[in-house]
Amino acid sequence: MSGIFGFCNLDGAPAREDELRRMAGVLERRGPDGTGLWHAGPAGLGLTLLATTPEALFERLPLKDSKSGCVITADVRLDNRDELISALGLGHRAAAIGDGEIILIAYLNWGQTCVERFLGDYAFAIWDPRENRMFCARDHFGLRPFNYHHTPGRFFAFASEPKAVLAQPQTPHRINEARIADFLVDELEGVDKMTTFFEEVYRLPPAHTLSVTRDGLRIDCYWTLKPGPELHLGSNESYAEAFLEVFTEAVRCRLRSAGPVGSMLSGGMDSGSVVAVARALLAEQGKEPLPTFSAIGPDPLTCIETRTILAALTMDGLEPHTVNHARLDELLPELAELAQNPGEPYDNQMTLVRAVYLAAHREGIKVVLDGVGGDMVLNDGGHIPRLLRAGHWRFAWREAVGEQQFWGDQYPAWLAMYHAARAALALPWARRVYGAILKSYRTRRRIRQTGIRPEFAQRVQLGQRLERYRALRTPPMLLNRQQQHAEVVNHPNLTNGRERYDRVAASLAIEPRDPFLDRRVVDFCLRLPGEQLLHDGWPKMILRRAMAGRLPETVIWRRGKAHLGWTFTVALRKATKSVRTGFEECNDNFKLIKPYVTGASYTIVASSSDCVIAGDAEKVYKMRSLMRWLGENDFG
Repeated sequence: MSGIFGFCNLDGAPAREDELRRMAGVLERRGPDGTGLWHAGPAGLGLTLLATTPEALFERLPLKDSKSGCVITADVRLDNRDELISALGLGHRAAAIGDGEIILIAYLNWGQTCVERFLGDYAFAIWDPRENRMFCARDHFGLRPFNYHHTPGRFFAFASEPKAVLAQPQTPHRINEARIADFLVDELEGVDKMTTFFEEVYRLPPAHTLSVTRDGLRIDCYWTLKPGPELHLGSNESYAEAFLEVFTEAVRCRLRSAGPVGSMLSGGMDSGSVVAVARALLAEQGKEPLPTFSAIGPDPLTCIETRTILAALTMDGLEPHTVNHARLDELLPELAELAQNPGEPYDNQMTLVRAVYLAAHREGIKVVLDGVGGDMVLNDGGHIPRLLRAGHWRFAWREAVGEQQFWGDQYPAWLAMYHAARAALALPWARRVYGAILKSYRTRRRIRQTGIRPEFAQRVQLGQRLERYRALRTPPMLLNRQQQHAEVVNHPNLTNGRERYDRVAASLAIEPRDPFLDRRVVDFCLRLPGEQLLHDGWPKMILRRAMAGRLPETVIWRRGKAHLGWTFTVALRKATKSVRTGFEECNDNFKLIKPYVTGASYTIVASSSDCVIAGDAEKVYKMRSLMRWLGENDFG
């Protein structure tokens, strides 16, 4: 995951190399394999390289086209290289052309519509001196980050991380208080795809282009997730075979690397399926075993996640690496140091993921596969409410009972049927009236639950942000299954979740790759009938069928879902005094959270010498994470 950065002085002032070097310094850990800089006239571009594809080993970015003068910097992996090379007539250079140069030549041939032809993960910027224009783009699902600041008529800057944009003195250095409120209200991390923790620094949304000149900035959506017609095949086996073909190609594309590729391996279906397919592809190519990295507990008998991971590790062709939360001292002091300096407050909740990436980093791995997108890409799209809507009450009850058996008695079938019936049968006017009556009450109650000061909530218009988030959750019956499924995949939660993984991985010079977020896989899954995604209470049914004979049965037919995330956070605090000392040193920064939280919340945080206390543990840890981040980013 390389770091890209650059700027243009829209008022015509000459760009200086020292300005680029300030930005590069922020991104060096993201790209430790070399730094490239270019500047001429009012513009400058740069790259800190993480060489993760064979072509990246010889391609030198930023790259200038001698005829047009156009220059590109890019963080990119193109999955349809061969197709693009053929269309552009570059067959004679196929073995010696990088992905960044392909994008530049595509731009010179097809203009700004070139992005409509790309397949893969990318973020790039092209300076076009013919029009004094900076043209930028981000991939379909936001696997590569892109942040920017724009002062109309004067200045534009971009980078892979907000702090690199802030390295420019022309970028305002102000905390975005609305995003602080989002952090304190858990669900609001996914309120949008554009805001950052800094005012006037924004994220370019996935599947969008940005074009900026002295006359202004324009952002356009170049692709929208539109489901095709429902897929009708002859049997369950036919569906599974068709899915496996598309999914295998997505994994194959993500194995293209300049070095060994590793993979996360949890006890669930998603990463397990990635590993099962990847190890088979590597075996076909005669390559070394697939390194896997798993987070486990000390006792398989009491931890189903650990037990299922150990079962998955019985597959051939693996080189297993496990991180045990009872032995986190093996990852010190690096793990503690990384936890002390998160990119965003949200990242302090990523101890488990950080530990797994650190284990991969120590093994010299630069590319790590995962299955993070599986939950959304294989979402059932409101299957039970739709069965009720169609009058299939018996089948709906069977699914509700099956879900109770899968998730446990905390999800009773009668409650699932109640909520499904409300979603399926409530008339639109009744929804509007019900929502209007409860709107104010729900908002006030949610704000009280978070411990946020009422005056702060009013200042950042927190009520409106809560309503905006709720509006993103379109009632299932207002759309057909495929459209509802597309809404789930398009939700900002997916973008924000992937960006968390990017920040944590980038701090260790690792590039995450997610085969479930291949556009071809997503397009295929959106066309599936509901029963291929939820059957007898089993979610992701098509994936389970596709993995028959490839994953151990204990993994395929495991019920429920367990996660060791908080356990790892607690274990880290117990494993090292440096983490505890770090939080105790935050005493001087308690004042930083006072403007945001009520006296009761402040008292809990200020009085707790250890955040591992019943009932308040996660709240204390969260508040102290925010406090520490504010201390490190207080520009006042």
